[in-house]
Amino acid sequence: MIDVVDEMTGRLLADAGIGAGMRVLDVGCGRGDVSLMIAQLVGAQGQVVGVDRDARPLAAARDRAREQGLSNMTFVEGDLGALGPELGLFDAIVGRRVLMYQPDAVAAVRGLSGALRPGGAVVFQEHDATMVPASVTPLPLHERVHHWIWRTVEREGADIHMGFHLAAVLEQAGFAVERVRAEAVVQTPRTRYRTAAIVRAMVPRIVERGVATEAELDVETLEDRLVAERTKANATYIGDVVFCAWGRRRA
Repeated sequence: MIDVVDEMTGRLLADAGIGAGMRVLDVGCGRGDVSLMIAQLVGAQGQVVGVDRDARPLAAARDRAREQGLSNMTFVEGDLGALGPELGLFDAIVGRRVLMYQPDAVAAVRGLSGALRPGGAVVFQEHDATMVPASVTPLPLHERVHHWIWRTVEREGADIHMGFHLAAVLEQAGFAVERVRAEAVVQTPRTRYRTAAIVRAMVPRIVERGVATEAELDVETLEDRLVAERTKANATYIGDVVFCAWGRRRA
């Protein structure tokens, strides 16, 4: 199954100018999905440093880099709000679905500027729940799943409107915004998206936040039920809108 969000990320990185020989910092890197994309773009002469505050996904990221034979990657445990000078300076700083979880996104981005070379870029991708779910035909199960995911994220303290706030955050943090765009994840009766896999990964969080029980989620049959609902209604559904933005550090 093609990951359309990864496709969006790839286009964002290329359009923002991430390329050969650059030194790039991936904040909130998790298991290294975006870090691996960057490593391919910067090549052997470039370098990627991934930072995350959780040691478990960092271990997975290191394993993935090793399995792919990528020696231009380093992963460091830490918080993006407290980056040490030992990391050095970067040509670009990248983050995906990370600003929405910051208590003060402007302060977080402003704090990153000290790790950028003059003219360096900040590149961020954030999901946004403002305009979704959307469908001409009622799709009750899809709407219920959307509620499970976004209510959980909101109860965890995230800003579920960060996409719309993204340009203002970069500007207020002192960056000149070069481009902002939004793309939608479109699901038709013949296309599948990894919604069920997302719910499966979120089950402990959904249950812990009191959004739904495991029985209500029924993740083992969820994918088939979602496809069946869209197919029966012959409906197109949009459950995700993704904002992409990049800007440059002002002199």
